[in-house]
Amino acid sequence: MTAKIAVVTGGSRGLGRNMAMRLAEKGIDTVITYNTKKDEAKSVLFEIESQGRKAAALHLDVSDLRSFDKFSAELTQTLKDNFGTDKFDFLVNNAGMGATIPFASATEDDFDRLLNVHFKGVYFLTQKMLAVMNDGGSIINISTGTTRFCNPGYSIYASMKGAIEIFTKYLAKELGPRKIAANVVAPGATETDFNNAVIRSNPEIKSRIAQNTALGRVGQAEDIGGIIAFLCTEDGRWINGQRIEATGGVWL
Repeated sequence: MTAKIAVVTGGSRGLGRNMAMRLAEKGIDTVITYNTKKDEAKSVLFEIESQGRKAAALHLDVSDLRSFDKFSAELTQTLKDNFGTDKFDFLVNNAGMGATIPFASATEDDFDRLLNVHFKGVYFLTQKMLAVMNDGGSIINISTGTTRFCNPGYSIYASMKGAIEIFTKYLAKELGPRKIAANVVAPGATETDFNNAVIRSNPEIKSRIAQNTALGRVGQAEDIGGIIAFLCTEDGRWINGQRIEATGGVWL
């Protein structure tokens, strides 16, 4: 049986890295993208291939919409050269950036920067990828717990993720005829290098969040990757148009 293939944007580190590793455990081959972390991306490829799965890494700046045609062509060629096919099955829109910007001091440049990465880029990259996707696959968009609860300084970031959550419902509806499911996974505070490693670098913040989480700790990358992998298996095929929050029960 031919292996399924996932494309994971921002797969060189943090959550994306773990997603790629957990997908490999499920027998799914992976194309990861990176923006600046080429060496880290190569390390992920080595780990995936050591599990007996196929993998490839491509450069992608999700904020540069003009590059999407080139990326699509490179992806198509990579699928042919490395995987013996011309289409993939699962798109995980994970690439992102963090920024803590108080509303009163937010600028239009701040707004546009996060808009391009977290909403506009995801919207039009997904549109571009439809021609390269197999019917019967799925799209998983990464959101945030801060669309449910408020964290000061996240008004722009969370607003873009809120837009992604609505967008995902429309994907599920409009791509239904192709049997392509679309879901959102919304992590909470997770100890990675995201947003300048704000959780890892601030013990007081980490402790406060842990105390307000039902399971008594902040998240780890390993808490998220398995959820993504599950949604890309037959066991998760009937989940569609849903927001799955993975926060350990924070601020219930």
